[in-house]
Amino acid sequence: MSEFSPQHQFAIEIVVKLRSAGHVAFFAGGCVRDALLGREAKDYDVATTARPEEVRKLFGHKRTLAVGASFGVIMVLGPKDAGQVEVATFRTEGPYLDGRRPERVEYCTPEEDAKRRDFTINGMFYDPIEESVFDYVGGAVDLAAKMVRAIGDPHERVREDKLRMLRAVRFAATLEFSLDSTTADAIREMSSELIVVSAERIAQEMKKMLVDVHRRRAIELADDVGLMRIVFPELDLICRESEWQVTLKRLELLDAPSFELAMAALLKPLTDKQAVDKVCRRLKLSNDETDRIVWLVAHQNDLDDAARLSLAALKRSLAHPYCVDLLKLLRADRIANSLSLESIEFCEDFLAKTPTEVIDPVPLVTGDDLIALGLKPGPLFKSILVVIQDAQLNLEIESREEALAMVLAEWNK
Repeated sequence: MSEFSPQHQFAIEIVVKLRSAGHVAFFAGGCVRDALLGREAKDYDVATTARPEEVRKLFGHKRTLAVGASFGVIMVLGPKDAGQVEVATFRTEGPYLDGRRPERVEYCTPEEDAKRRDFTINGMFYDPIEESVFDYVGGAVDLAAKMVRAIGDPHERVREDKLRMLRAVRFAATLEFSLDSTTADAIREMSSELIVVSAERIAQEMKKMLVDVHRRRAIELADDVGLMRIVFPELDLICRESEWQVTLKRLELLDAPSFELAMAALLKPLTDKQAVDKVCRRLKLSNDETDRIVWLVAHQNDLDDAARLSLAALKRSLAHPYCVDLLKLLRADRIANSLSLESIEFCEDFLAKTPTEVIDPVPLVTGDDLIALGLKPGPLFKSILVVIQDAQLNLEIESREEALAMVLAEWNK
């Protein structure tokens, strides 16, 4: 394992310091898996025999956070470019009464710690000083076989933390691995139990799946093991129809999408705005995420015949801050359905050739102008502003004087 990042170097320094104080310390979990795959890890975890209070004493209270001290976890803060490294005491865990956190932990040996982890490929330890791997669970074999397999009894691993069902799917999809059949069967049998997991944790897993280039496979696998009907019951019927293959293709065709765009591509068959909003609220997405996803699905037909729209209608759509994502969504959808790209290409060409100030010009008149003329805010007030803006966007008027004359004409109708 080579040193690639400041966090990697900082994690090594933590191991060295723990070792110097007489403790056993290894890299643990996903960073070991990624390094063995030849990938730079996104973050580094350290497992050690040091107790939480010993870790805090060694690194100092100002440089540590007791984020999970009762579970043996301390966060050690590094230099600005290195971020932070999770340092956890080797432990076994008692019953998971809430399907997420153990009732108690007991400190133990590295081998015992490895056997309570989720999947074999995540259960290995690495000594960055001696450059040696400690594998008590067969992780190296499964890594070579490109297999995601639960450690020990998969039912037990899922009972401990129900989110592991979605994590198994994500790892299999994003790593281009197979999902062990025994593990997959356990997930199918227990899929309904995912409902005990918080919406925020489920949403976080879905975000990781949907922004990844393997998003299609992740969704297909989630459907295969019965998790789609739990996370997205609104799509259950669609998953059994021909539209489902179009949905999967649409997801696959997106190029490095934002989470919101990928989510809109998944939920596009739910043409009812309220249904999409309900999904987003259930997953407790932020207001900004929800607004973008709902808007994209609700406006999916706005540009179907773009060349025949009035300039005002076209410019309004193209001036919207979510328009770029809308065009990406529509392009993927039309290709997935083997439809013409004429409308999309028309819009893209219009955007390329038309200055921003023409597509979204400064209004010739505002609400303040109408108030100054003596008009009180109300339905007529709003309709006049729309009429004036339409005329401006359609290039029917070009000056403030023309706009004010039109206001008076509309007012006196």
